Amino acid sequence: MHDPSTSAILIALAVTLAAGLATGLGGLLVVFARGPNPRLLAFGLAFAGGAMVYVSLTEIFSKAVASFTLAYDTRLGFTFATFAFLAGLLLIMVIDMLVPNPHDTLASDDPALREHNREYIRRVGLMTAVAITAHNFPEGLATFFATLGNPAVGLPLALAIAIHNIPEGIAIAIPVYFATGKKGYAFIASLLSGLAEPVGAVIGFALLSNYLTDAVFGMVFGLIAGVMVFLAIDELLPAAKRYAKGHETVYGLVSGMGVLALSLVLFKW
Repeated sequence: MHDPSTSAILIALAVTLAAGLATGLGGLLVVFARGPNPRLLAFGLAFAGGAMVYVSLTEIFSKAVASFTLAYDTRLGFTFATFAFLAGLLLIMVIDMLVPNPHDTLASDDPALREHNREYIRRVGLMTAVAITAHNFPEGLATFFATLGNPAVGLPLALAIAIHNIPEGIAIAIPVYFATGKKGYAFIASLLSGLAEPVGAVIGFALLSNYLTDAVFGMVFGLIAGVMVFLAIDELLPAAKRYAKGHETVYGLVSGMGVLALSLVLFKW
C-alpha cells in the first residue's frame, strides 16, 4: 500500500464513488413521490432521524471504538471513543447556541406556519446536509484506504456505507423538496452530499496519506456520531412532530431504525 498501482487507486476510487452515489438514490426516492405534503415530511424526517440515530450509535460509534482500540487498547479505545462522541455533542450544541434557533418562534397550532414556513424547513435541510456531508468525508477516506489496502475488506465496508447512505439522501432531499417545491434541487442536493465521499478520498490520498492514524479516524468517527445524534434529536424529530397530524413521527422513527437494522443484519449474512 506504500506504492499502490494506478489500477488499484482507480478501483478504490470507483468503490468509494459507488458508495457515495447511494445518497443520490435516496434523493431519487423523494423525487418520485407525487408531491410534498406535511405528513410525508413528518414521516420522512422522523425516518431519517431514526436511521441517523441508529447508524450513529451502532456503526459509526463502533468504528470510533475500533479505531481507538487499534491505536491504544480495548479499555482506552472505548474511553476515547466515548469522549469523542461527547465532544461531538458539545460541538454541535455550541453551534446551535450561537445560531438562532427558530423552534420557539413556531406555533404548532398555527396553520400558516405549519404549511408555509419554508425558511425553517430550509434551515433543517441545510443543517442536515452539512452534518451528513461532513461525515461523508471521513467515510470516503475509510472506504478508499480500506479498498486500496485490501479489496476484500473495502468492498463490504463500501456496501455497508452505501446502505445507510440511502436514508441520508432522504434526510437531505425531503426538506429541500418541501422548501423549494423542485424535485431537481432535492436530487442534486442529495447527490452532491454523496459526492463528498470520493472527494474526501482524493483529498486524503493527495494530502493526508502519510499522516492518517487510527487515533485520527477514531476521533473523526466519534465526533460525527455525536453531531448526528444531536442533529436528529434537536432538529429532525421536533420538525417531524411539528408537521405530523397523527403517528407519522413515531412510525417514521421506528421505520428508520428498523430498515437500517435489518439492512445491516442482512449484510452480515
